[in-house]
Amino acid sequence: MKTRLNLTIEDSLLKSTKLYAEKQGTSVSELTERYFKSITKPAKRKTIIDLVEKLGKHDIDPKTDLKEMYYQDKKHGI
Repeated sequence: MKTRLNLTIEDSLLKSTKLYAEKQGTSVSELTERYFKSITKPAKRKTIIDLVEKLGKHDIDPKTDLKEMYYQDKKHGI
């Protein structure tokens, strides 16, 4: 269920927000709702392993020091 909400903000901010929303193909209401969700829902802290797993299949051992691997590769120009 959606509920109407009245907000009071600066005219110039509303104008620029409407332009931004239009460029994004969304509405000010949707932007506001997404923002409220982002600040009220606790964010799950992601580890580098979580990010690697999102990439799909890999052969990296979860116990590998990825930071060290990165710097070693960088040192060798990889």
